Amino acid sequence: MKNTTKLFLILTAIVSFAFVNPKLSEPKQINVVIDAAHGGYDFGATSNSINEKQIVEQISNKIKALNKNKNVVIHFTRSSDVFIPLQERSNIANTIKPDLVLSLHVNSSKNQDKSGVEFFVYKDSKWYEESNNLAVKLSSEFAKNNSLTIGEIKNAPFYILKYATTPTVLVELGYLSNENDKKYLTDDKEQNKIAENILEFVSGIK
Repeated sequence: MKNTTKLFLILTAIVSFAFVNPKLSEPKQINVVIDAAHGGYDFGATSNSINEKQIVEQISNKIKALNKNKNVVIHFTRSSDVFIPLQERSNIANTIKPDLVLSLHVNSSKNQDKSGVEFFVYKDSKWYEESNNLAVKLSSEFAKNNSLTIGEIKNAPFYILKYATTPTVLVELGYLSNENDKKYLTDDKEQNKIAENILEFVSGIK
C-alpha cells in the first residue's frame, strides 16, 4: 500500500511538472556602434555640393529613427556634423565593447564606371574571423536591395579596423563618382532602404 502511494505521488509530481510553462529566457541585447565617417571640416569624398560626411550622417540618423527593436541598442561615434579624430572614434567604440562596430563611408574614384558597395576587414586582427563572417552576412542582406551593386570583401589596415577590440566592418556604401551610385546615395527613400538593410542584419547578430 505504501509503495502504491509513493508511486502515485511520483506520477502526480511528473504530471504537474509537465504542465509547468518553461521560463523563456530574455532575448540577448545587441549593442552596435555606428561610425559615421568624417564630419566637420573633413568632408570626405565630394561631388559638386554633395559630400560623404552628409550622406553617412543622414543614413546614421535614419538607422536611429527606424530602429524599433528594443533588443538592439545603437551607439554612435558622432551624431552631428563634428570632426572626431580616428583615435577618439576607436576609443569610443572600444569603451562600449559592442557586438559590432560598423563604420560607414562613401567612396570616389577617377574611374567613373567603378561602383558598388564594398566591405573591409583587417586580416591581422584577432577579430578577423568574426568580422569577416559578419561582413559576409551584411553583404547577403545588402544583396536583397535591388538598388545596390555588391562588391567583394577586402582586407585593409584602416585605423578603426586595425585598433578595434571587437568585431569591426568598414563599409563603402557606393561611389559618388558614379552617377547611378550617387543617385541612390542621395535619395531619401534609398537611404531608408540602406538603413533598413543594416537594421535587419544587426537584428540577426547572435
